[in-house]
Amino acid sequence: MKRYFHDIVIAFESILANKLKSILTALGIIFGVAAVISMLAIGNGAQQEILEQIEMVGVNNIVITPIVEEKSGEDNGETEGNGNEKKSKFSRGLTLKDAESIKQIIPSVQKTSPEVSLNSFVMQAGKRSSAKIIGVSKDYFDLYNLSVQDGSFFNTYQEDHGIQVCIIGANIKTKFFSQTDPIGQYLKFGNIWLKVIGVLKKSNVSITAFEDSGVNVYNDNLYVPVKTMLMRFQNRALINTRNMQSVSMRVMGGYFSMRSTSPGQNTSSNYHQLDKITIQVEETGQLSSTAKIVSRMILRRHSDVKDFEITVPELLLKQQQRTKDVFNIVLGAIASISLIVGGIGIMNIMFASVMERIKEIGTRMAIGAKKKDIVIQFLSEAILISVTGGFIGVFLGIVISKLIAAFADILTIVSPFSVLVAFGVSALVGVVFGYSPAKRAAEKDPIESLRYE
Repeated sequence: MKRYFHDIVIAFESILANKLKSILTALGIIFGVAAVISMLAIGNGAQQEILEQIEMVGVNNIVITPIVEEKSGEDNGETEGNGNEKKSKFSRGLTLKDAESIKQIIPSVQKTSPEVSLNSFVMQAGKRSSAKIIGVSKDYFDLYNLSVQDGSFFNTYQEDHGIQVCIIGANIKTKFFSQTDPIGQYLKFGNIWLKVIGVLKKSNVSITAFEDSGVNVYNDNLYVPVKTMLMRFQNRALINTRNMQSVSMRVMGGYFSMRSTSPGQNTSSNYHQLDKITIQVEETGQLSSTAKIVSRMILRRHSDVKDFEITVPELLLKQQQRTKDVFNIVLGAIASISLIVGGIGIMNIMFASVMERIKEIGTRMAIGAKKKDIVIQFLSEAILISVTGGFIGVFLGIVISKLIAAFADILTIVSPFSVLVAFGVSALVGVVFGYSPAKRAAEKDPIESLRYE
C-alpha cells in the first residue's frame, strides 16, 4: 500500500511542477461540470415551479369559462324556420344553475365552485387600495388548496343567505390591518361593508401568467359567498348588459355602480352570470371523460350555443412540464459534451506528457518500479486533474446558478444529487481518459526509454 501511495505522491508533485499545463488541462472539466450543474439547477427550478403551479390550480380540476362575443344573443347554432328564415338560438350564459346541476348530476364530480369577480377599491379607516372581490362557494378553498392563517371559512348559513362577510388575502391584511387583528373588522368594497371572518395564508408563488389557466393571485383578493356577490354586487342575469355601459343600483341606502371587469370582457356583450366554474373530479384518469360529459351537458342547457370553454389546467401544466423536461435533457446533453471534450483534452495532454517523460519512466523502471507503478502514477495524475477540476467546476456551477437566478429572474435549484452526479462524472472521466496514456507509459521498454533523446 505504501508503494502505491508513493506513486500518487510522485503524480501530485508532477502536477505542482507543471501548474499552468495542469490548469489548462482541467479547464474542460471545470466548465463541463459547471455547465452540467447550472443546467440541472435550471431544470430543477422549472420542475419545482410546475409542481407549485399544479398545487395552486388544484389537483384534478376542470375550469369552465364563458366565451363573450360582440353579439351575445347570436350564435353559430342557427335553425331554419319557414322558407329560408333563420332564427338565432338563445343562451342564458354560464349561470349558478349550471354549477349546481353539474354537481348534482355527474357522479365523478366531487366539488364545485362558481366564481364571479369584480375589480374596484377597498376602503378602511381612510385608506384606499385597488383589489379584486371574488364570489365563491366554500368548496373553492379546497379546490385550490387554500388554508386560513386566522379566522375561518364561510359556513353554510352565510353561504345560503348571502351574508356580508369576506375572507381576505395576506396583502390586504398587511395594507389595512398591519397593527390590528382583522377578524371581526369591516372593509368597504364599493358601497358595501363586509365583515372579515378569515385571512388566507400568504402565497409566495408568483404565477400571474397562469391566471388564464385558473390561477388567481390570492394575496390581493377578497372572497365573499357567491350569493352575496350576486345579491349585493353584480348579477348579470338580472340586467341587460348588452345595451348598458353601467347600472346604478340602490343597495343598503346608497348607490353602487357596477361594471363588468373580467379581463377582455365588455360590459355590453357579457351576458354570463358567472365568470368561471371550477369542478374537481375524484381521479386524474377521469379528467378527460368528465370534461367531455360536462361540455355536452352545458351545451344542452345552453340550447346548443357554444358560449363556453373548458380547460384542464393540470393537463396543460403537465404538458408544459414534459416540454421543459425535453428541453432540459437537450441542455444537459449539450453540457455533458463539455465533459467529454474535457476528457479528450486530458487524454491528449497525458499522451504528450508520456512522450516528454520517457527518460523518467525508464529510470523508474530501471531502479525497480513495476508496470503497475507506472500505470498508477500516470492514472493518478489524470484523476487528480479531473477531480480538482470537478471541485472548481462545482463551485463555479453553484455561482453561475445564483447569478442566473439573480439577473435572469429564473428559479434555479442546485440539488445535492446534481452535484454528486457532476463530480462523479468528472472523476470517471479522469479514469477513463487517463488509463490509455498510463498503460502506454507502462508498456515502454526501460532500455529504449533510457536511450531516448
